[in-house]
Amino acid sequence: MASVDYRSLAADILREVGGEDNVSSAVHCATRLRLRLKDEGKADTGAIEKLPGVITVMKAGGQYQVVIGNDVPTVYAELSRITRFGSEDAGTAGGDAPTQGNLFNRFIDMVSGIFTPMLWPLAGSGLFKAFLTMATTFGWIKATDQSYIILAAAADALFYFLPIFLAVTAARRFKANQFTAMAIAGALVYPTIVALAADGKPVAFAGIPVVMMNYTSSVIPILVAVWLLGHLERFLLKILLSAVRNFLVPLLCIAIMVPLTLMTVGPVTTFISAGISNGVSAIFGFAPWLAGAIMGGLWQVFVLFGLHWGFVPLMATDLATLHYSIMFGPVVPAVLAQAASMLAVALRSRSAKRRAVAAPAALSGFLAGVTEPGIYGVNLPLKKPFYFGIAGGAVGGAIAGMGGSAATAFVFPSLLSLPAFSQVGSFAVLMLGVLAAVLIAFLLTFFFGPREQADDDAAATVAQEPAGPAVAAAGNITVLAPVTGAVVALTDVPDKVFASGAMGAGLGIVPEEDRVYSPVSGTVQAVMKTGHAYGIKSDDGVEVLVHIGIDTVQMKGEGFVSAVSRGDRVEAGALLATVDRAKILEAGYDTTTLMVVTNTKDLTAVVPLAQGRLTHGVPALDVEL
Repeated sequence: MASVDYRSLAADILREVGGEDNVSSAVHCATRLRLRLKDEGKADTGAIEKLPGVITVMKAGGQYQVVIGNDVPTVYAELSRITRFGSEDAGTAGGDAPTQGNLFNRFIDMVSGIFTPMLWPLAGSGLFKAFLTMATTFGWIKATDQSYIILAAAADALFYFLPIFLAVTAARRFKANQFTAMAIAGALVYPTIVALAADGKPVAFAGIPVVMMNYTSSVIPILVAVWLLGHLERFLLKILLSAVRNFLVPLLCIAIMVPLTLMTVGPVTTFISAGISNGVSAIFGFAPWLAGAIMGGLWQVFVLFGLHWGFVPLMATDLATLHYSIMFGPVVPAVLAQAASMLAVALRSRSAKRRAVAAPAALSGFLAGVTEPGIYGVNLPLKKPFYFGIAGGAVGGAIAGMGGSAATAFVFPSLLSLPAFSQVGSFAVLMLGVLAAVLIAFLLTFFFGPREQADDDAAATVAQEPAGPAVAAAGNITVLAPVTGAVVALTDVPDKVFASGAMGAGLGIVPEEDRVYSPVSGTVQAVMKTGHAYGIKSDDGVEVLVHIGIDTVQMKGEGFVSAVSRGDRVEAGALLATVDRAKILEAGYDTTTLMVVTNTKDLTAVVPLAQGRLTHGVPALDVEL
């Protein structure tokens, strides 16, 4: 296969199936290029099977499957280059349309989309940190207590290791391997790397100087690294032999990307942040109000790009030598202005889903100075609240700068940390600046911010459920048998609708017991009042229907006892229902229990695994996502 020209092969396959206009969708699994054709009559199967690199062609499940083998990812990558399928800008991870607008807006939308899957953990962790801050401020617990140390680790872990979490969602966005991306992110926050950055001593890699920075809690460096990783993986998949590709691609990607990221992102970020911080520090000498406006207005932007680390050494030096840092003062209005924008969204938005994120995010921002949940889940996606927060922070920061407000301790700027700003400069002026920042950001957002439409019932339901991986994510899951009994091919069940596959792929089982169990872990989305049918959406997005008996709806619930309700969380193997099979037979109905994947058309493949007799809880269907 090494001699195959993959780009030509992709073009040849596309031509022989009738061109791009005849292809509705294109995906691939481990060995097959799976196409949905508008008119299979236009496809020249014989010609395709003769193409170098093609093993055979199969037609199943409404798909035109070109079997290629281990080289199918490379063929699919080449197909993506010449068609609309699988393009890198084909929308967000959730499948939205490509973002329109200027470059900055597209960047904001990209960052917001990457953060979306982790909003609830971010909000929960932020609120956790707020409560811990309040507990230490009021003396309920000491920061030196072992209990506090354990709780602080639990509250701060998501923020500290944020690059690793972002690697997962960024890899989906940029079509890179998630685990390779996580390995790269893990190297950036590895303890010895963090120690090298803190040590301040010269660092070199292969004799080349490396400017170190602290990547914990950072955002942009890992996004850039994963974007480059996606391109590198596709290049390596194209040039490496299939026999060694599976292990050499991740090996080379990790070996190349970790040093490359440290040698490029670190120096660039450090150079820019040092220049900005030194410039702002100089401005404080002759125009404190201007420096305050810059710090107050742009602090959250600095944090977004990781440039705030350039200010940390200056602040720390001031605290060590002067016992106060004037650069800290304007940061308080900056942080609280963004929190005020979040509060306005929580009070004004018509979207229950947005309000549910904005309210705890505002609380964590006000109490602990933790703004990440609200920035990435509320203000940035809506844009205007972020801009209004910048405006409020700039005005409040200018006022704080004029008052000479400074911190006497290294703290997270928040309402609870205000005592640290009371000993240097005018505390009253600082309070005036904070009040101005909060009012400007809140009122602008409340009256001029986006209202958003109210969530419909379906959207609200989704918002309340834990977010699982998208159905389109790569991988396989196993659906378990719901009952013990003899397997019946779906085409042989005595029900034309199920047998035709119209309800999805699956199988039937003639039960030998009166208990029916959940085939997957997930959420119960439907329970028939008669107790004879259950719809479950797995954590991986697979929708499974368990239908007990044929035409048993006519029994009006007699002989069926449900063990679950709509909205319940169930684990695979949990009891769904108890059935009186004798009553079903007595009523003249077939007891065959049907299990079908109702969203089969959205999946790559659903393959029955069992024949003969099986026991409940053993694998029955293999679902390729």
